[in-house]
Amino acid sequence: MKKIIILLIFLSFQVHAKNIAWILQIDGAIGPATADYIKRGLADAQNSGVNLVILQMDTPGGLDIAMRDVVQSIIASSIPVITYVGPSGARAANVGTYILYASHIAAMAPGTNLGAATPVQIMPKDGNDTMKIVSDAEAYLLSLSQMHGRSPGWVSDAVRNSANLPAQDALKKGVIDLIAANPTELLAKINAKTVKLLGQDHKILTDGIKIIVLEADWRNKMLTIISNPNVAYILLLLGIYGIFFELYSPGSILPGVVGGISILLALFAFQILPVNFSGIALILLGITFLIGEAFIPSFGALGIGGLIAFIIGSVILIDTEVQDYTISRPLIGGFSIVTVAFFLWVLKVFIKIRTKQALGGHEEMIGEEGKCISNDAGSLRVFVHSETWNAKASVPIELGQRIKVMTINGLLLTVEPIETTKDEVKS
Repeated sequence: MKKIIILLIFLSFQVHAKNIAWILQIDGAIGPATADYIKRGLADAQNSGVNLVILQMDTPGGLDIAMRDVVQSIIASSIPVITYVGPSGARAANVGTYILYASHIAAMAPGTNLGAATPVQIMPKDGNDTMKIVSDAEAYLLSLSQMHGRSPGWVSDAVRNSANLPAQDALKKGVIDLIAANPTELLAKINAKTVKLLGQDHKILTDGIKIIVLEADWRNKMLTIISNPNVAYILLLLGIYGIFFELYSPGSILPGVVGGISILLALFAFQILPVNFSGIALILLGITFLIGEAFIPSFGALGIGGLIAFIIGSVILIDTEVQDYTISRPLIGGFSIVTVAFFLWVLKVFIKIRTKQALGGHEEMIGEEGKCISNDAGSLRVFVHSETWNAKASVPIELGQRIKVMTINGLLLTVEPIETTKDEVKS
């Protein structure tokens, strides 16, 4: 009997332990880091036996490729996914609308809105290309609406005219399932609701359910930083500068190490960002022209061309108009100035090296300064270039007086005083 009671208590504890809802928060533009956070969160929730997942969303939009990753993860989920636009004042703009449509239950808080689902691109397209992109987006959103029986009537207006809907109108048009002031009220309203889950009917039970907010881990936070286009852009340029400096001054080590790490991190970021490789090519071409200006006298043609190529490449580097995923114009301007200043400095140093007279061995001693350390009976000894030398002079030189090397013959220096002695002044 005791064993049965213990077993019942254990089973009761297990059922209660699994009666959990996770909240994954989408706050800001949806990019690679957001997609990774959602995909990993949904996978962990399914493996942990969580009852359902709530995506609490407030987004101005984001990248199409990241949105499609999130949508695919929701469709493939074996537990219900509820997207909740909240709290009040939040929005699900652009790609957020697609995620809302893809979810098993779509909910909004009072005072929120969704829409503006028109796809945008930074590179100009001709009319046919633009129509293809818009038609593809419309068909995609329409198919998502059909999956969960939501009204398809508003889809065309949202995609083609960037239409928006407040929460109450979205409920009236059948775009969303319900309005709730907070996640607790949301869970109460969906209790005993049946949804389609992997093609099968699934009844959601939320009595006594516990809500847990799943925070992003260190990996996702690092990915968020690296995948920021401004950070990726800075890493790319630091990598180029570091490697150039290492090649310019072999053996420095530190610039090469920093440059190598920066380049690899930048390449990782560009792998998950919508990068226009023409932009990278133009940046590299611009820097090559600026380097060429330091070696080939072009009266500024290479330098000006390099600067123009560098700026254009920086502007078109990220192929999207989503505000949070474009490179800051002031940052581009600042790095353009720094790049020009850097290579002008290299040019100045290079010219100085080329115009400097080549000296080596004893010839290097000519013009060096030192001082007299001994003058006994006409035997003159001077300290020059960290060494003691025999010397001769055409005028008397006193002990401790500063001297300058005029010529060298074997191990004998010919020197002259830099400043006159007191006796010479009196005479």
